[in-house]
Amino acid sequence: MGPVGESLNRATAQHFTRPVPRSPAAQLRYLLKMDKGHHRRTAARLNITTRTVRRYLNGQTVQPRPALASRLRQEVHTHWQPRARNHAAARQAAVTGLTVETRATFGYTAARGTTDESRPRRLTQRLTPEYATPLLQAHAQRAGEGRLVELVAAGLQDSYFRDGGHRATGLRVELHEIDYIDIRI
Repeated sequence: MGPVGESLNRATAQHFTRPVPRSPAAQLRYLLKMDKGHHRRTAARLNITTRTVRRYLNGQTVQPRPALASRLRQEVHTHWQPRARNHAAARQAAVTGLTVETRATFGYTAARGTTDESRPRRLTQRLTPEYATPLLQAHAQRAGEGRLVELVAAGLQDSYFRDGGHRATGLRVELHEIDYIDIRI
């Protein structure tokens, strides 16, 4: 998952209705439930052995190493309450939109006589519900990072560079090399 997908995960995580499991055993039980009880799938997801999964579930091992603890936390956090998070985020974004703060390199395709040279910019811009809703829907459907970047670029193109259609009508914007992105709902 890339920076846009991770940022959307952080933004939608604010809409959890129940706390995320904290202990490693509880986190593994949740992942096993997601994987329909297949220890091998859960082990592959976490890059550990099935024996290690069983040791945590039986209480033989209690404290995971930092790398495994981080992977566990990230996997559970990514998949926790998908319907609740997506429904609440989509409802709010349909009314108010999203705020995108980014530091990235933007590429341009413009009319003759203007520059199309890529340049780094730092922007904070509100995306209208017209662009926020498809972005959240694509994220909920687990679209690839490339598609999410295209949707963010289209929203920034219209709201910032074209100013809602009031200027630069022939301008096309592409988003390259994202240094930082934070999406807030």
